[in-house]
Amino acid sequence: QVQLVESWGGLVQPGGSLRLSCAASGSIFSDYALGWYRQSPGKQRELIADITIHGSTNYADSVKGRFTISEDNAKNTVFLQMNSLKPKDTAIYYCAAERRCPGERISGGDDWGRGTQGTVAS
Repeated sequence: QVQLVESWGGLVQPGGSLRLSCAASGSIFSDYALGWYRQSPGKQRELIADITIHGSTNYADSVKGRFTISEDNAKNTVFLQMNSLKPKDTAIYYCAAERRCPGERISGGDDWGRGTQGTVAS
């Protein structure tokens, strides 16, 4: 089992930026696909960005061009850089990991962080 801990999200104004990080308990990038999910009030949790073992990235249409997922292998940390934020980006953000083959995307997540609140408001 992988332990995942997200950084504090916080409050940002519309148009601003926020960078989330997720620290893993060990070296997982060679065995696990990773993803960032979010859940807005009244909505289901959705996958917004993911990265495969090979480093290929994918984004939901709602965040494409604004969000970037990346990883730092040396620090066992995955990041989510969020730019041009909108009020509708307000959500609890979760990172997740799933043991997958190198080219496979995360499909639901085996291990999850506890989530961090990100709020976009003026």
